[in-house]
Amino acid sequence: MSRTALRRTALRAARLFDGTTCTDDPVVLVEDGRITEVRHGRGAAVPDDAELVDLPGATLLPGLVDTHVHLSFDGGWDPVASLADRDDGALLDAMQEAAAAQLAAGVTTVRDLGDRGYSALALRASGRGPLPTIVAAGPPITSAGGHCHFLGGTATGTAGVRAAVREHAERGADVIKVMASGGLMTPGTDLEGTQFGPAELRVVVEEAHRHGLPVTAHAHALAAVRDAIAARVDGIEHCTCVEGGQVLLPPDVADALVARRIAVGATVGLSPAFAALAPPPELARLLPGVRRTFAELVRAGALVVAGTDAGIAPPKPHGVLPHGLAELVELGMTPLQALVAGTATAAQVCGVADRKGRIAPGMDADVLAVAGDPAADITALNSPLAVLVAGTVVVSGAVAA
Repeated sequence: MSRTALRRTALRAARLFDGTTCTDDPVVLVEDGRITEVRHGRGAAVPDDAELVDLPGATLLPGLVDTHVHLSFDGGWDPVASLADRDDGALLDAMQEAAAAQLAAGVTTVRDLGDRGYSALALRASGRGPLPTIVAAGPPITSAGGHCHFLGGTATGTAGVRAAVREHAERGADVIKVMASGGLMTPGTDLEGTQFGPAELRVVVEEAHRHGLPVTAHAHALAAVRDAIAARVDGIEHCTCVEGGQVLLPPDVADALVARRIAVGATVGLSPAFAALAPPPELARLLPGVRRTFAELVRAGALVVAGTDAGIAPPKPHGVLPHGLAELVELGMTPLQALVAGTATAAQVCGVADRKGRIAPGMDADVLAVAGDPAADITALNSPLAVLVAGTVVVSGAVAA
């Protein structure tokens, strides 16, 4: 297959996962970047004027959606230093490489939850390509000296956070990311401490919703998770629930997450090349509890999606989402549930469900073809045969690492 936009295309394969259900012997018709029709059955006709892309034995599915990436971080051993060394032009070059790695893994939509100086928006507007669809937060709103303060989103007090939200809305951000607790990447911040008070978080949500923007909160501390829930955020990233050196999931917190359908961005997905690498001691101590928490939330029916945090370190390269979805299966989802979480549900969480995450008439023709059946064996996602973005073949014959 050539890397060209085919005006009218028929994709034929052995199986189809359309974002919610599986069927056999599909023919998916694509025209001008959108899906126009889905036919089923061995005898499904291919229009005479359509170019046939035949993928025997393959499964077609919507392009994957990663709800938490950082395109401005390069996945190196010190991504913060690498970012500081790049001027804006070099940063866009590096971000384009990161975006290409996402596409190679079948990820056609990413939600960038923290960049420097609105660079994800700049990349999206640059005309460079091919690119995944980018849902962008801009610099995360953080406290003075707080987690990821070096990205430029520092704000103080209720007036300060309100002004920061307004600036993000004016710059064209699609979502507001707020750092409710400290984080591992920023020395001097407290993983168990809150960075904003309840009143400030309420103002962030109030102002963002006034502009029609959702809010997702970075929260490791249990106190920060509680404050984010009370502020009525739309999502919580990590949701680690650390207190007193332990990971805790009190029943009232779990019940609130489930009842309010707050999107829990489970930080999953590691490169197999680093599977045996020992994590930092603090993280190693917390990981068993984190996995238990995610497993409990999956069992409880919480709105859990895979947010890989791609780019923050070598074990988290760009394009690691297929491994993240496999981890959701390890945490208790069926392969089909994990596929839904990585497509239709993730598109909903990212605010693009009207055009992404499904293979159905009227949806964007972002399509992934893989060898095998990922609904039976989720690791089939690691064998992509083709990736289409808006009907254009951007990756062909690739195999993810």
